[in-house]
Amino acid sequence: MAELFSELKILWDSSGFAHIEPGQIIMIALACLLLYLGISRGFEPLLLIGIAFGMLLTNLPGPAGEGRIFTPELWQNMERIDYGLILRNGGFFDILYIGVKTGIYPSLVFLGVGAMTDFGPMLANPRSLLLGAAAQLGIYCAMILAVIFSFKGQEAASIAIIGGADGPTAIWLTGKLAPGLLGPIAIAAYSYMALVPLIQPPIMRALTTKKEREVKMEQLRHVSKTEKILFPIVVSIVTILVLPSVAPLIGCLMLGNLLRECGVVDRLSDTAQNALMNTIVIFLSVSVGATTVYSNFLKKETLLIILLGLLAFSFSTVGGVLLGKLMYKLSGGKINPLIGSAGVSAVPMAARVSQKEGQRANPSNFLLMHAMGPNVAGVIGSAVAAGFLLAVFG
Repeated sequence: MAELFSELKILWDSSGFAHIEPGQIIMIALACLLLYLGISRGFEPLLLIGIAFGMLLTNLPGPAGEGRIFTPELWQNMERIDYGLILRNGGFFDILYIGVKTGIYPSLVFLGVGAMTDFGPMLANPRSLLLGAAAQLGIYCAMILAVIFSFKGQEAASIAIIGGADGPTAIWLTGKLAPGLLGPIAIAAYSYMALVPLIQPPIMRALTTKKEREVKMEQLRHVSKTEKILFPIVVSIVTILVLPSVAPLIGCLMLGNLLRECGVVDRLSDTAQNALMNTIVIFLSVSVGATTVYSNFLKKETLLIILLGLLAFSFSTVGGVLLGKLMYKLSGGKINPLIGSAGVSAVPMAARVSQKEGQRANPSNFLLMHAMGPNVAGVIGSAVAAGFLLAVFG
C-alpha cells in the first residue's frame, strides 16, 4: 500500500495540477472566454481562436523546465537574439515565434490581403486616400497619451498602432519595438476590430447631422485594368523610396494586389488568398497567443493598454468622420461624411458599418462601394504609419 501511495504521489507531482498557480487559472479562464467569443459570437474567429488556444496552451502548467512550449526568458534576456540557441533550446512555440519576431508572418498576411483587395473604389475616388490618412489620427493621439502614462517611446508607438485597426500591422510593429507587449496589444487590436459595429455607430451619429447622413453619392467611375496594374507598382516605388522601413508590409501588400490584377498568374493569386494565407494565419495566431504567459500578461499595464487601444480606435473614427464633414462642406453636400469612418483599416467591416448607418438615415442610400475607397486606403495608411514609427523608434 505504501508503494502505491508513493507511486500516486510521484504521478501527482509530475502532473500540472500540482504546479498550477492562480495567475494561470485566470489566463486559462480568459482563453476559454476568447474561444467562446470567437466561436459562438464570431469575433474575428480566424485569428482570435488561434490566439486564444495559444494562450491556453502556454499557461497550462507542468513541472519546472518540463513541457514548456514557450520560454519568454529566452527572448527577454538576450541583447541580440540568438536564433540558433532558440532552435536548440526553445519550445514548439518559440520556434514558431521566430516568424513573428522577424516580421515574416505579418508581411505574408499582407501578401494575402493584397491579393484579396480591390483598390478600384479608391482609384475611382482618389480623395479616399485623404480619408484613410485622417483615420490614422487615433494612432498619434494614443501615442501622446501613452507617453503621458509613462510608457517608453517604443512601447507607446506599439500601443498607438492599435488605432490603425489592422491586426497584422500591430503585430509586425510590436514584434520589433516592444515584444513584451505583443499579447495584450494583439488581443486589444483584434477585439476592437471585431467590435467595430458597436464602437463606431455612436461616434458617427454624434458627429454628423441627419441631413449629412442622408446624402446619396454619385456612382463611381469605371477604373481601367491598366490603372489597377500600375497602382501597386507606383505605390511600391514611391512609398518605399520615401519610407524604406515600410518595405516589408507595403511590398507584400502591393505584390499580392499585382498578382490579383495582372490576370496572368491566377494560380499564384489563388494561393496567396487561400492556402498561404490560411497557413500563415494559423502560425501567426497561435504563436502570438503563446506570448501571453500569465507572469507577463497579468499586470496593470495590460488594462491600460486595452483602454488606450479603445481611445486610439475611437479617435481614428473621429478623424475620418471630421474630414468627411469637411469634404461634405467643400463639395457642396455631395460627399456623405459617414464614409470617413471607414478609413480605419478593418476591411470590409468598417465599410459595412458606413453602409448600414447611411441606410438607417436614408433607406435608398448605398454607400458601400464609396466607403470601400477609404477602407482600403486605411490599410495603406496604417502600414505607412507603422513604418514611420519604426523608422523613428526602431
